[in-house]
Amino acid sequence: MDQLIALIVGVVCLGIGSTLGYLARQSIARRNYRTIEAKLQKKVDKTRQEVGEITKEAKAKAEEIVIAAKTEEDKRSQRLLKTEQVLLQRENILDTKLTKIEVEEKEFQAKVNKLRDVKQSLENLKQEALKNLERISDLPKEEAKKELLASIEKEFQQEILERIRKLEKAGIEKFEIRAKEILTSAVQKCALSQAQEITTSTVSLPDEDIKGRIIGKEGRNIRTLEKLTGVEIIVDETPQTVVLSSFDPVRRYIAKISLEKLIQDGRIQPARIEEVVAKTREEIATQIKDAGETAIYDTGILDLDPKLVQLLGRLKFRTSYGQNVLLHSIEVAHLAGALASEIGADAKIAKKAGLLHDIGKAVDHQIQGSHVEIGIRILEKFGIEKEVISAMKSHHEEYPYESPEGVIVQTADAISGSRPGARKDTLEDYLKRLGELEKVATSFSGVDKAWALQAGREIRVFVRPEELDDLAARKLAREIAQRIQEELRYPGEIKVTVIRESRVVEYAK
Repeated sequence: MDQLIALIVGVVCLGIGSTLGYLARQSIARRNYRTIEAKLQKKVDKTRQEVGEITKEAKAKAEEIVIAAKTEEDKRSQRLLKTEQVLLQRENILDTKLTKIEVEEKEFQAKVNKLRDVKQSLENLKQEALKNLERISDLPKEEAKKELLASIEKEFQQEILERIRKLEKAGIEKFEIRAKEILTSAVQKCALSQAQEITTSTVSLPDEDIKGRIIGKEGRNIRTLEKLTGVEIIVDETPQTVVLSSFDPVRRYIAKISLEKLIQDGRIQPARIEEVVAKTREEIATQIKDAGETAIYDTGILDLDPKLVQLLGRLKFRTSYGQNVLLHSIEVAHLAGALASEIGADAKIAKKAGLLHDIGKAVDHQIQGSHVEIGIRILEKFGIEKEVISAMKSHHEEYPYESPEGVIVQTADAISGSRPGARKDTLEDYLKRLGELEKVATSFSGVDKAWALQAGREIRVFVRPEELDDLAARKLAREIAQRIQEELRYPGEIKVTVIRESRVVEYAK
């Protein structure tokens, strides 16, 4: 009996324990559920808050972009309006001048007709007077005529001379006024931009950290760039800017494009620098061709040989007293064409001769002779018309004028070159001195290339290591310095640096 009671008590206790355990587990589960739900609710609230902030920030940025775009659109509209006003003013001026010229021509024609009538009346009176004199006197007609003219000439000699002088003076003044009108009209039609060449270029950097990468470890990157391009690279305290200095615009252009490509690529190291510079040099030929084609399309002269167009494009990298020769040639072509049209000459021949008048400067550093003589030979080689060659060869008065177009080309060349701000003698002298400095250095055997840097105060000479050893390089530096002292004139002193570099390359396969 006791065992039964104990068994019953055990069963009851077990049931109560199970029930209590179940209830405890349910309570714990409910508490955990509430905790997880609260956490999820917090995360949802936080996410909603972040979404609201991001949406608000995006709306603010969108408003800024819209305002900036509207401001830029307003500026463009103002510029277009200003340009349209300038064009309208020029058109009104031209219309006024044309109207004035037409009125003057009508007045002149009326005066001519009136003078013709007066002349005819005088001739009739003269014939009538001669008949009366001949009838009155017994003198023959010719003798009476001589005596009458002699008498009139003697009586009115002073008055006739004064009248002739007045007519000559009035005619000269009128021709001078007309010539000025023609030149003014021609120059006004040719509103080309003309920028002077300078010896430095700037490259904008995205941030200041790029300067350290351009210099490289122990300066190897900047030395490689300067060696390959022949341009002095100035990295100073100017924020986010690097200056490229060289008297040769082709070198500056190659260095500028190469450096911009390297900055954009991000890989700035000697091997990559060599690859980029070599590729940029190949692109120059294409750009020269494009420059020549732009010039012929701008002037409307489309019948030139492609090789001649390539030579014309090389003038983009040639300067004369600081004036870009390609822009100068285009300007001369437009001026010559306008002048020829005004005076009734052949505008096509004048414009073509004006465009090609300095073609010899594209290769005058490679071929001996003046640029006029070189240009004549080039144009003859490409079968250019004799009239064009005749018009271009006298623009420096080395040859006599053979046609009105020759005078026109010479006049247009003088207008383009002599107007204020077009040229600078000091820059031309400076470029010539730097060119002579490099020419002296490259004249020695074993020299690979030479670059004039720091405004001509330093000449860096790169020699071929297989031809010269270290001792010969030292001797070469001394010989170059002595040659410069003997042959060139320059202020201050010039530093001669001879660089002999050996490089061994192998490939792991």
